Amino acid sequence: ERVRGSSEPDLQLEEAAAGRGDERFRGRHGSGEHRQRGAGRSSVPADRSVEGRKRFFGTKARQMSRAERRALVEREDPALPVSQQCRLLAVSRSSVYRRPAEVSEEDRAIMALIDRQYLARPYYGSRRMAAWLATQGHPVNRKRVQRLMRLMGLVAVYQRPNTSKPAAAHKVYPYLLGGLSIERVNQVWCSDITYIPMAKGFLYLVAIMDWHSRAVLAWRLSNTLGADFCIEALEEALSRYGGPEIFNTDQGSQFTSDDFTGTLKDHVITISMDGKGRCMDNIFVERLWRSLKYEEVYLNAYTSVAEAKAGIGAWLNFYNEERQHQSLGYRTPRQIYDEGLWICGRSALPTGCASPASRAGSESGEMLAFAHIPTGATANKGIDMEDLRSRI
Repeated sequence: ERVRGSSEPDLQLEEAAAGRGDERFRGRHGSGEHRQRGAGRSSVPADRSVEGRKRFFGTKARQMSRAERRALVEREDPALPVSQQCRLLAVSRSSVYRRPAEVSEEDRAIMALIDRQYLARPYYGSRRMAAWLATQGHPVNRKRVQRLMRLMGLVAVYQRPNTSKPAAAHKVYPYLLGGLSIERVNQVWCSDITYIPMAKGFLYLVAIMDWHSRAVLAWRLSNTLGADFCIEALEEALSRYGGPEIFNTDQGSQFTSDDFTGTLKDHVITISMDGKGRCMDNIFVERLWRSLKYEEVYLNAYTSVAEAKAGIGAWLNFYNEERQHQSLGYRTPRQIYDEGLWICGRSALPTGCASPASRAGSESGEMLAFAHIPTGATANKGIDMEDLRSRI
């Protein structure tokens, strides 16, 4: 018995009370836990099915070209089996394992003839091209011409009925240059791709050009028709020269891809695209290709990519720095471009920033000096700074 008034605790009573409290606590906790588990099953939604994600991945993958999807397949130490990768990317396993056959010597000769004739007669389709090749001592059927023109990325220029619609992800933008007066540099840039024949094989060339000055701002070579080398050229031009107000291209899949148009949108550049089958909408780039091929490419049978890159790079440098244009008052594209930046000052670039050269000149308070490269025995006429100062 417990003695009244004693300060020593009754251990038995406390232990009994503690035991009953623990039981009550466990009972409340356990029942609450069961209620929470039950409520969780009724209120928390089940995990989302992976089928939706599979459909999303498949849809995005099918927006890429077949060659780009094949390039995504990993054959060396893959995380997924090759068969499963092919199924997700919608490509056949045979196309992944098969090594592409090299273009024959005869096909390369025919492709060189097709390229020359297409520059002079861009409206020749496969039928007329096959008939013309027969007159040149190459009797080939139309299907072979179609295959080679498709390989070269050539399409006859003529009005076609609107029998197909572009894919949802490859939006085609309207042509914005009709009736537009292009009077300053960095107002409109344009771009295009052309076929470059080699002694054993071929390449593709993309160039970014300023419409007003005809200056080539960036270029890239590639052995495939993917969008990557076009995006690289675009990013180089944007990093070196700012950006234009409008960028005009044709409706090729490289230029309508999300990556290419997304780069333009990120720099707040308005997108313009040629009408279907209207190569004259991008006439200055077409003239550049003609000059490049007749003055450089056709005169040199490149034996390697390095040789082609060196030859084309040297000619494009000559084109920018030394080749005088009658339409530009017998001045070079580089002179017109640099002069345009100087005249317009900070308003020349859509971003509101002057070029590095003009910014350095303005900060030092000195006029910009332009270095003119001599062509032939006489040098180009320098820019009359007094005349320019009076115009501003």
